[in-house]
Amino acid sequence: MKTVRTILLIDDDSAFRFVMGNELGRLGFQIRAAESGEAGLKKVAEEEPDVILLDLQMPGMNGLDTLKAIRESHPGVEVIMLTGHGSIETAIEAIRAGAFDYVVKPCPLDELEVRIHRAIERQAMRHRTSVLERGLTPPDLGSAFVGDSPGFRNMLHLIDRVAPTDASVLVTGETGCGKEMVAKLIHTRSLRRSRPFVVVECAALQETLLQSELFGHERGAFTGADRAKPGLFEVANGGTIFLDEIGEVSQTTQVKLLRVLDTSTFRHVGGTSEIKVDVRVLAATNRDLPAMVRQGLFREDLYYRLRTIAIEIPPLRQRQEDVSLLTDYFVRRFNERFGFQKRIGAAAVEALSHHDWPGNVRELLHVVEAAMVVCEGPEIMPEHLPAGIRNAAAAAATPAARPSLPTLEALERAHIEAALTASAGHRGNAAAMLGISERNLYRKLREYGLLG
Repeated sequence: MKTVRTILLIDDDSAFRFVMGNELGRLGFQIRAAESGEAGLKKVAEEEPDVILLDLQMPGMNGLDTLKAIRESHPGVEVIMLTGHGSIETAIEAIRAGAFDYVVKPCPLDELEVRIHRAIERQAMRHRTSVLERGLTPPDLGSAFVGDSPGFRNMLHLIDRVAPTDASVLVTGETGCGKEMVAKLIHTRSLRRSRPFVVVECAALQETLLQSELFGHERGAFTGADRAKPGLFEVANGGTIFLDEIGEVSQTTQVKLLRVLDTSTFRHVGGTSEIKVDVRVLAATNRDLPAMVRQGLFREDLYYRLRTIAIEIPPLRQRQEDVSLLTDYFVRRFNERFGFQKRIGAAAVEALSHHDWPGNVRELLHVVEAAMVVCEGPEIMPEHLPAGIRNAAAAAATPAARPSLPTLEALERAHIEAALTASAGHRGNAAAMLGISERNLYRKLREYGLLG
């Protein structure tokens, strides 16, 4: 449901308040009115409006003094000054004091409506940025990076080296290995740590919507664009933007991304003005980008621009010695979350060590969580683990026994992975090889946890 915006009209002219209040109400705004600066401040305290229309010339507390008081008590409210022809210089002074804009009386309604919508848009932009700075700027996640294998230690060392710089970083690795966590750690150990960290799921949006999210759009740029909207590059200004699943973006979007990386400028969709930003770009993919470059599916210049520094996350099967460390870490974490006091038994740890973890750390996390939930006693035993893990442990314990046939589920998953490898990760081509629709393939990828 559309949000009704509240306008507070502060003006000593009762006829003007009546007429303008009716006209703005007809446009869908909720109107509040006050006849003086003092009354207006009381209204602001009682019900913080979205936008204030404030007359500059009023008896008693004038508009400029009222504006300064509003800025001190409610800095998030946008104020548009209403002024006569002879008070333009004072209106400009009001802009310097924090007013969003001014309109000369008599106010053309269409012009005033445009100014109000711009004020609301800037307020939304400020709020969005504030939320990102407070809530989406992650804490230092170093304690969550658990492992002592050589490959893992080398990766952490490289993160520490690259984090303080502004170099673009391409993070690669299999599904579930923690690419977004690596990007967050780079950000929180950089000089931009107090600024926004903005995540863009490139595969989740259709091309037009993705470009609108990244670069913003002007009013009327496409069907449904009833007002201008800032892009995530603007929201991330001064901070870091993380482009997840960068291998899924179209050639058109690749060209625009390359321009931002080269010039730090872009245009809104449907716009002509150049917008300059200061943003560090991190990207991630589980696809084979060099193969996509050879096939003409990914721009070579963008690939090399993104991978100024390349960080490859080793899969869990290549650091089996870290499985027990990660398991202990997850058990402690879930004990805190659920209020448990459980531990994992040596037999269960042994069983986990024989699994090859195709879903990587994410798979181990879910296995430990499920085991802690189903375990009724204080100790997690092998019977609390998934059947596939128990079977692998049993097969390792009895190597002379006749090997069991793989399940149909395992065969199907392996077949899908082979098709994705053969198509360099292109889902449309993989679906054609498998003889199924791309939608059906997407469902299978989600079912098997293969969405990177």
